[in-house]
Amino acid sequence: LTACNSCMIAQVEADVHTISPEMPAMFDGMKLAAVATVLYVIVRILNLKCPTVAPDITCQDTPLNCYLLKSCPILTKEYIPPLLWGKSGHLQTALYGKMGRVKSPKPRGLRKFLPMSDGATATFDLFEPQGVHSTEDDITMVICPGIGNHSEKHYIRTFVDYSQKQGYRCAVLNHLGALPNIELTSPRMFTYGCTWEFSAMVGYIKHTFPQTQLIVVGFSLGGNIACKYLGENPANQERVLCCVSVCQGYSALRAQETFLQWDQCRRLYNFLMADNMKKIILSHRASLFGMSSSKMEPADLSRLFMATSLMQIDDNIMRKFHGHSSIKEYYEKESCVHYIHNISVPLLLMNTSDDPLVHQSLLTIPRTLAEKKQNVIFALTLHGGHLGFFEGAVLFPQPLSWMDKVIVSYANAICQWEKHRPQCQ
Repeated sequence: LTACNSCMIAQVEADVHTISPEMPAMFDGMKLAAVATVLYVIVRILNLKCPTVAPDITCQDTPLNCYLLKSCPILTKEYIPPLLWGKSGHLQTALYGKMGRVKSPKPRGLRKFLPMSDGATATFDLFEPQGVHSTEDDITMVICPGIGNHSEKHYIRTFVDYSQKQGYRCAVLNHLGALPNIELTSPRMFTYGCTWEFSAMVGYIKHTFPQTQLIVVGFSLGGNIACKYLGENPANQERVLCCVSVCQGYSALRAQETFLQWDQCRRLYNFLMADNMKKIILSHRASLFGMSSSKMEPADLSRLFMATSLMQIDDNIMRKFHGHSSIKEYYEKESCVHYIHNISVPLLLMNTSDDPLVHQSLLTIPRTLAEKKQNVIFALTLHGGHLGFFEGAVLFPQPLSWMDKVIVSYANAICQWEKHRPQCQ
């Protein structure tokens, strides 16, 4: 028995000596494979191998466009996002959505209230310039924020503060129902393309400051409203020097088809934006559903609770504010794609290739427009996400974004062109 046990022990020791050199090597190989896989995924997700390039510019070869591109070198130089995460459109969009901007200032403005003909009350914030403009002229930026946004959002505050220091007066529309502390005075809130409140704000600025000239700026949904407003009536372009639209989708009817796709997680973004819209609508539940003049029914409230997409909310709630018979009619009549070709003032349209909210197919609209119309410049960046455009060295972004610098640089160039047009030509 003792001899047998000795033989068994010897055999085990022999096996151990035989396997032990191979097992650590196998485990090391598995660890290296796991690390390599993780690094590969990180590189793919963060697009670390993607180059940084200058924006793709589409425009006609005119004296004004040549002057603008020469006077705005930022448009023709490469946009460099933060190295570790800035090449991901999802992370740019998520950071913008979560914090807007880092270390955003708090410009002090005066809130204005404008009664509308249908009983609604439009509000906007007015910020006076903090310096003298380079042309020494009186110029006002009229700004339309993104969906459900207002003058207190960090990206708006950052842009306003920067514009004030460059000598611009700023008027920022607060979308109807977007401010949580301002009650609605009629059973209606902002929609995708209603220009009534923006028109009222611009009219107030023109009347109050008869000597001022206007720079129109729109972000995302605000870009659609701004372009639609200018294209609706030639008179709306009086005293307007130029218009800048950033990250808009141009056609809601075409965009809603892409919003139901899982490509680029667009369906998830749709759900998150719908959830935010629900909160805004429900915060004004008493006004929207309780007033005698409301077009809403109890069944609409039930459908709102069950809605999981913006299209369902638009179909059950938003289109009814203006009496549209269908969601198709609502999207058709509220999209700037049917009006933007009527704009004759200089127009800068900016989008990003990695915007998870605006599908690539929608970008044929501004590109075709820039190819056909002399007053249009279309700038398409490779990175930037949706309203992100963060800049930075490696990890931490700068407070001021590439987008802020481009808008003000373009506006300055337009103002100089108008001031010294004979010499420029």
